[in-house]
Amino acid sequence: MSHNKLTLEAVSTDSADPMAKTILENTQKTLGFVPNMYSYFANSPALLKSYTDTYTLFRNNTDFNGVEQEVVFLTISRENACHYCMAAHSFVADNMTHVPTEVTEAIRDNTPLPDAKLNALSELTKAIVVKRGNIDKTDVENFTSAGYTETQILDVIVALSAKIISNYTNHIFHTPIDDVFAGRAWDAP
Repeated sequence: MSHNKLTLEAVSTDSADPMAKTILENTQKTLGFVPNMYSYFANSPALLKSYTDTYTLFRNNTDFNGVEQEVVFLTISRENACHYCMAAHSFVADNMTHVPTEVTEAIRDNTPLPDAKLNALSELTKAIVVKRGNIDKTDVENFTSAGYTETQILDVIVALSAKIISNYTNHIFHTPIDDVFAGRAWDAP
């Protein structure tokens, strides 16, 4: 976690810039609450919109199913040691996308996933993060031999762009985990 914390306060829906206010209101309607993360992001309406647009593009316009999407998000968040996103995506994995518990726990514990195809996805995602995109032929071959396509490598980068926004911003704000995600709290080793 970042040693420095920004002094900006969380932004309420009432005090938000018009663009951010619309996003916060829509989030409230959809989720029933505004995640703490969004309240901090609202300090920069461009940041909030960039995150929500990119997140939505990854969710709605890639060839990954919901389980695979969570594997990507959790793997990136683990590699970036984001306590907030690990808790939030573990909750989503358990309650919305129905990722098998043993898969979620393997990512949280940084151990091989029990499903070979999902493990290949997680390993490729990890390689992209750790190698800063400089993946090698073996990384690509292991991914494609598991049944994925080279185009899906680009889709992982879409997820990474959303997670860089959320992981890094959560680090510099020390975003408190929402009560709804608290049961899936995670600390980086």
